[in-house]
Amino acid sequence: MDFETYQKQARQTAIYPDLGKNNIYPTLGLVGEAGEVAEKVKKVLRDKGGIFDDNSKQEIKKEIGDVLWYLANLCSEFQFSLNDVAEINLDKLKKRKITGKISGSGDNR
Repeated sequence: MDFETYQKQARQTAIYPDLGKNNIYPTLGLVGEAGEVAEKVKKVLRDKGGIFDDNSKQEIKKEIGDVLWYLANLCSEFQFSLNDVAEINLDKLKKRKITGKISGSGDNR
């Protein structure tokens, strides 16, 4: 599956207040789900000595899928193509790598 197909199908399952003019809902969902990914990883560190067994990986994969869903719907709210967002991000990182600025901090390195 490609990003364009995923974004369209994710949009078909979106049900939340003011769909189409509400970027706050998917933003909050995105950070919430990212937090759930972090929680699953934290619990593996705490409870399993940092060993990611198959079950742990599958649970994390599900949460990453939720992150992707909210990301796709946030893009839709802003009328961004998820494909374009991915391409722009990779171009930015390639330029940083070429100029030796891939490490460090700051948005416009």
